[in-house]
Amino acid sequence: MAYESKLICFLYNYAAGRFCLKILTTPWISRQAGKVLDSRLSRPYIPFFVKKYKVNLTEFEQKEYRTFNDFFKRSLLPEIRKIDWAAESLISPCDGLLSVYKIDEQSWIPAKYSKYRIEDLLENRELAGCYNGGWCLVFRLRPSDYHHYCYIDNGIIQSRKKITGILHCVRPIAMEKYPVYVQNTREYTLIDTENFGRVVQMEIGALLVGKIQNNRHQGYVRRGTEKGYFEFGGSTVIILIQKEQATPELAVWMLSKLGQEVEVKMGQKIGCKGN
Repeated sequence: MAYESKLICFLYNYAAGRFCLKILTTPWISRQAGKVLDSRLSRPYIPFFVKKYKVNLTEFEQKEYRTFNDFFKRSLLPEIRKIDWAAESLISPCDGLLSVYKIDEQSWIPAKYSKYRIEDLLENRELAGCYNGGWCLVFRLRPSDYHHYCYIDNGIIQSRKKITGILHCVRPIAMEKYPVYVQNTREYTLIDTENFGRVVQMEIGALLVGKIQNNRHQGYVRRGTEKGYFEFGGSTVIILIQKEQATPELAVWMLSKLGQEVEVKMGQKIGCKGN
C-alpha cells in the first residue's frame, strides 16, 4: 500500500486520524495549502507527480510550469478531446470515473458508499423535487485526470449557487464514513439545455485544496465550452437530469448497479436523449 493510501486510511479509520481530519478539512487549511502549491517551492513536486500518476504530457501544451498548481491546471492541446456534437448524445463534462444513480421519488440517491438526498446536496427542497425519478451522474476525478470540465449541452444559464462547506477526501473510504458530497464546498449551475431539459451541473471540492475555478458565463452557453477547472485536491462533478429527459448507456448503468465505476473522457457519449 502506498504511503498516500496509508495516510488516508489513518485519517478515516483511527480516532487520532479523525482528530487530525477535523483540522485538515477546514477551509483555512485548504487556503494555506493552496498558497504553498501556488509558490515556486512546489515546483520540484511536478516530476514526482508525473511519474507517480503516469501523466501523459504529450497531450498537453508544452511549457515551463512555474508552480505545481500551474502544472495541475494545465490545458490540453486542441482536438485531444473529441466532443460528440450530436444533439441526442449526452456527453461527459470531464475525464474521470463515472457512476450513475436513479433518483427515487423521495429524492434519495442510493449511492454505493453513502446514501444522500438531492435536497441536501442542493440545499433547495423545491428544486430537488424537480429531479425525482431522474438521474444523478457522478464523475470522480483522480489526481492523474485532466481537471478542466465543459458544458454538456447548448443552453441558457438560469442561476448559480455556491455552498460553503468543509473539504473531505472524495475517495470511497471517506464516503463510507461521511456524507461527503453534502458536506464539502460545492458550486452548481442551473441550465435550461436544448436537449436534456433543466440540468444541474455541480462541482465539488476535496481535501486540502480542491479549489473550484468557474468561468462566470452569462446567458447562452455551448456544448463543449470550458465551464471551469479544479486546482489540486481531487474533485467531483455531478450532473442532475430530470425524469425522461435522458438515459445513460446500458453498459454504464449496469456496471454502476454492480458498484463499478466507468472510466470516461470529456466529450465522450455516455447516454442519449429521452427515456
